[in-house]
Amino acid sequence: MRIGIDYTAAARQSAGIGRYTRELLTALLKADPIAQHTLILLAGTAGLGEKWDAEAARLRALAPPGSLRLRSLPFTDDWMARIWHRLRLPLPANAITGPIGLFYAPDFLLPPLVGPVRRWVTIHDLSFMRHPETFPPQLRDYLTDAVPRSARRADHILTDSEWTRQDVVELLGIPPSKVTALHLGVSPAFTAEASPGEREALARTYDLGTAPYVLAVGTVQPRKNYRRLIEAVEQVRASSEVDLVIAGGKGWLGEPILKAARERPWVHMLGFTPDQDLPALYRQAAVLAFPSLYEGFGLPPLEAMACGTPVVASVASSVPEAVGTAGLLVDPLDTQALASTLERALTDTALRARLRAAGLARAAEFTWSRTADEWLDLLNT
Repeated sequence: MRIGIDYTAAARQSAGIGRYTRELLTALLKADPIAQHTLILLAGTAGLGEKWDAEAARLRALAPPGSLRLRSLPFTDDWMARIWHRLRLPLPANAITGPIGLFYAPDFLLPPLVGPVRRWVTIHDLSFMRHPETFPPQLRDYLTDAVPRSARRADHILTDSEWTRQDVVELLGIPPSKVTALHLGVSPAFTAEASPGEREALARTYDLGTAPYVLAVGTVQPRKNYRRLIEAVEQVRASSEVDLVIAGGKGWLGEPILKAARERPWVHMLGFTPDQDLPALYRQAAVLAFPSLYEGFGLPPLEAMACGTPVVASVASSVPEAVGTAGLLVDPLDTQALASTLERALTDTALRARLRAAGLARAAEFTWSRTADEWLDLLNT
């Protein structure tokens, strides 16, 4: 089958959905059944230059002969969104890919398509509906209009978790038979094996000092619940020396979080952190904190577990689906409970050893190769 895929997020975004799409496509290209298909990747690559050239070369090196085609468009992702989803110009994606049997959109929204082509889309979460107060009004209104419209046009919808699958069924009114949950995977780069001098190198690169640190990974925005996390770590510091490190780019409505961090010198805001630095940050952290109000899945806890780091995570939405019993779950709205749970994870030696062992076993259950196999299995349904 000839399969078109919107690869724009992977080409342009380092984290989030961009990373999801790169990991999934990498695993698909390594899967044996892919030799039976041809993937046509369509990407808006305006201004990317050598970055896109390097990614295209990486993909070609992975692909079996004849299984990959690349279609580069002279647009940014913003312009592609304007053309396809805001202005709704009739520029069918399969006019660019050529004849295809299926088109897959991994970033919430299906482009225009014509003819008898199967339409798949991944909806990663419905946080803009469950927690609209955590979004700028203009973005919230756009997503509230565009995502349901895309879902109605899809022949099948993929989600990152069973929780989000149920949200799609309930909030968008999609028949359950049209929605499939495919869990994400943990990259092999996340291991518990530290390099010599790793902690010292992190201290130099990110000016972390020598104090133990609680790590949080994710974009700086209200849904990540960083204000309560800062308050919780402040309570822990009354009895334990510990810093807070937040690795994530600046998102929307993040200024109150940044202000709270600036007022506390023990809070280290790293900004966007390159993928190659994340394993070391996880390994050297005393605890990973993941107190989100809502997640479509929650990959950082599993990545931390793969690195042997104890996890304290939110009991909300899909997060327990990822963490299972291998981490400590807490009400994200209860700052006192978050503080006391972090303190246990920091100070109880036996508990830390149990969480490390359970976390390593739990993370091993989630692989991108399994995600790719399940994706390919859906082609036959």
